[in-house]
Amino acid sequence: MLDREKVSEVLDQIRPSLQADGGDVALVDITDDGMVIVELQGACKGCPMSQITLANGVERILKDRIPEVKGVRSADVPEDFDSAAFFGA
Repeated sequence: MLDREKVSEVLDQIRPSLQADGGDVALVDITDDGMVIVELQGACKGCPMSQITLANGVERILKDRIPEVKGVRSADVPEDFDSAAFFGA
């Protein structure tokens, strides 16, 4: 299982970039299968680009720094949403 403390530390490193644009991110949960569930806050919450920020920013960095992370999704997005298929990755 993923170390919640380590995930929080990486999110703390990402947070200043989001805050610079009026947003933020909060850790909601970590599933047994390595999925990190976050809540985008502030300007990020309603931003049309939020899923791109999540996939190309938050998820990429978390996976790079913590190889056990299998994916990242927003608490606002259904569990079965496939961001890779949606964005053509």
